[in-house]
Amino acid sequence: MPDSGASEAMQALSRKDFTSDQTVRWCPGCGDYSILAQVQKTFPELGRNKEEFVFVSGIGCSSRFPYYMNTYGFHTIHGRATAVATGLKLANPDLSVWVVTGDGDGLSIGGNHLIHLLRRNLDINLLLFNNRIYGLTKGQYSPTSEFGKVTKSTPQGSIDWPFNPPSLALGAAATFIARSVDVEGKHLQEMIKAAYRHHGTSFLEIYQNCLIFNDNAFASITGKDDKEDHQLILEHGQPLLFGKDKSKGIAMDGPRPVVIDLADGKHSVNDVLVHDKTDRMIALILSEMTYRPEFPTPLGIFYEIEIKTYEDLIYEQIERAVEKSGLGDMQAILHAGHTWEIK
Repeated sequence: MPDSGASEAMQALSRKDFTSDQTVRWCPGCGDYSILAQVQKTFPELGRNKEEFVFVSGIGCSSRFPYYMNTYGFHTIHGRATAVATGLKLANPDLSVWVVTGDGDGLSIGGNHLIHLLRRNLDINLLLFNNRIYGLTKGQYSPTSEFGKVTKSTPQGSIDWPFNPPSLALGAAATFIARSVDVEGKHLQEMIKAAYRHHGTSFLEIYQNCLIFNDNAFASITGKDDKEDHQLILEHGQPLLFGKDKSKGIAMDGPRPVVIDLADGKHSVNDVLVHDKTDRMIALILSEMTYRPEFPTPLGIFYEIEIKTYEDLIYEQIERAVEKSGLGDMQAILHAGHTWEIK
């Protein structure tokens, strides 16, 4: 397979180089502005020419993203960005391919395509903007909206149980699963870099505020006064501690996770579960804290393992076939076996 490393003729780039000349058209105050800013700040540090990046999107507010990045890009159809990105990566593995999607585009009409991208493990980076609402179509409930959510399409409250994106990704055998939030700029930049470094499909869920139709959906983890009590920052090899003075932790009570207070005189840091990003069971425990207010919200890398990518395997397969049978003759294949002429 062609070398997918950075170009030898690397240019010195800045944020401005990744900023297009298009006017950004999101609602003032939308969390998408912050995500765009962090991507544009981070990309010059990745060590690649901007011509080697491609952004692919579907339909939704987030899907305007390719217009605002001064890279190659495709604004595709609803839910099909992952399918287009798959073909693009297989056709040119040298490209750094990024999919930008939303909780509606990616998990509703595009859900089937999403799970198959994750299980195939192409070297593609997927950014899922999750605001738990349909913003572009003016405030209907989405696949990640909470049970009982009152919206224009669910005036009596939603009776759908929501999708849990990290758990869904684990079930689809994703090799990199992480979460960040729009207003945590430095953390989001680190997650973007980690997603890029991962050789395989990286799934990065980004909590994003829609101030018009679902304002303050993530207020508990973004409020300056008490966010430390609600954010669980994941660090590989470190105990799962949270709180302003790291006085709380996640421990196991048999098979169940529980929150313990290290200041109660009954527990110590030795009782706290240590995060291992290669441990699928720990990742499942962390992912299942979503929608459960008694637990903090995990932010960081839930899970990461390295296995061969789909494009690595397919190019190896092609090489073996060529070595065994030669390049072959397309015309001979087309005219082999049963053929007929129309007169």
